[in-house]
Amino acid sequence: MPILDILLLEGRDADTKRRLLREVSEAVERVLGSPPESIRAYVREVPPSQFAVGGVTKDQQPGA
Repeated sequence: MPILDILLLEGRDADTKRRLLREVSEAVERVLGSPPESIRAYVREVPPSQFAVGGVTKDQQPGA
């Protein structure tokens, strides 16, 4: 039973996240041969103030 944990920065709409979950699940089915009903997937979202690259949070980076 594959479990897909997808971590994203907040800000994407529900339709985009649904599409991501569907397409990633389809890829796992295709590559691993897992039956669709055995594939679990979820999206976790992180606020930009709680995600850092090089020690600088995303909300403080240029262009944020």
